Amino acid sequence: MTVSATLVIVMAVLYALGVYAMLERSLTRVLIGFMLLGNATNLLLLIAMGFPGVSPFHGAEGASDPLPQALMLTAIVITFAVSAFLLALIYRSWQLGEADTVVDDEDDLSLRQRAEETEDALDVEEVDAETEDEETTDFTDGEVSPLTAAFELPRDGEGRS
Repeated sequence: MTVSATLVIVMAVLYALGVYAMLERSLTRVLIGFMLLGNATNLLLLIAMGFPGVSPFHGAEGASDPLPQALMLTAIVITFAVSAFLLALIYRSWQLGEADTVVDDEDDLSLRQRAEETEDALDVEEVDAETEDEETTDFTDGEVSPLTAAFELPRDGEGRS
């Protein structure tokens, strides 16, 4: 196993753990998950850089590609800024409720109930649509008649030039 394959495996594990941690209701775990995603992104950019001193896209020219390095610095700054914001959010949440978990409020519960009602209504409409006659459409009240042309096309030998 080469160093590149090891970095790819470590990067994939960091992405997987980061996404898993961000799906939790605890804000602290969301912060940890976001930091894991940031580190995984830095590893991705490190892998894209290739070997030091060698350009990854043009072969062995002796110059390193500066674009992944600039992207890595940008990723570090963005991860730091969002982590600082999440820390402030966690601190404020702890001050107000002495807990960092996100709980469902009345709006969340009503939204979930409306979504279930809408899903049930769509299921009923789908069952009704399957039982309807195939010759009807949603745009008219009656049966569908075949389209007829307002004029007739000339046949071979009749008016063709």
